[in-house]
Amino acid sequence: MVYLKETSQRRIIIGDVHGHYDGLMTLLEAIAPDTSDQVYFLGDLIDRGPHSAQVVDFVEQSSYQCLLGNHEQMLLNALARGHSSHMQQAWLYNGGQATVNSYKEAIPQEHLEWMNNLPTHLDLGDIWLAHAGIDPRIELEKQTADQLCWVRGEFHSIPQPYFADKLIIIGHSITFTLPGVAPGKLAQGQGWLDIDTGAYHPKSGWLTGLDITNHLVYQVNIFNRCVRTLPLEEAVTRVDPAQVLMRR
Repeated sequence: MVYLKETSQRRIIIGDVHGHYDGLMTLLEAIAPDTSDQVYFLGDLIDRGPHSAQVVDFVEQSSYQCLLGNHEQMLLNALARGHSSHMQQAWLYNGGQATVNSYKEAIPQEHLEWMNNLPTHLDLGDIWLAHAGIDPRIELEKQTADQLCWVRGEFHSIPQPYFADKLIIIGHSITFTLPGVAPGKLAQGQGWLDIDTGAYHPKSGWLTGLDITNHLVYQVNIFNRCVRTLPLEEAVTRVDPAQVLMRR
């Protein structure tokens, strides 16, 4: 694990919520962040779960920072290209219909503008946040939203850390889809840590919040409302990049 600087504030990173507002409220109740804590969302607030509108409204109205996820990007692209576009059909098929249903009426322009202005990454010095990761074949300054919101295997299979002095924390890829990782476990690779434990997925149901300052993992299960807190070291499974490469 990359060395992390000491700080009096807790730095809390929350994985893909996917419209599960009640689960998010339970998770935040367990974490109990105060005004001195820094809370970051890795994107994919929306789609698949029943309450995307409530999740977006809560995060947008809070002081918490949030990244652009591929599902927010799909929504924005779908609406920009018109109702009959292939992009819209792809978004609706990949969970967008649940988001439409959650709003009941048109998505407010305020929410669309807020999503459109979400950053693709955040550099916290010793921690670098992105929704999906970094394409190791492309220079950092040339990375676009397509790489930072969508990359998978190219990033997970890197044989050495992309940064020598930063830990990359991501969501996007459900951890149990990586080789050797059980549902609910976090996945650790070469210089990266994946905390998307698949809140919406029936095989998992775990929504994860990471207190990286104290190396604590908070989780709530969407389906049975089980809440647990684990030391980071107990919650993580190391991923062999060679096995990821074999799956590509």
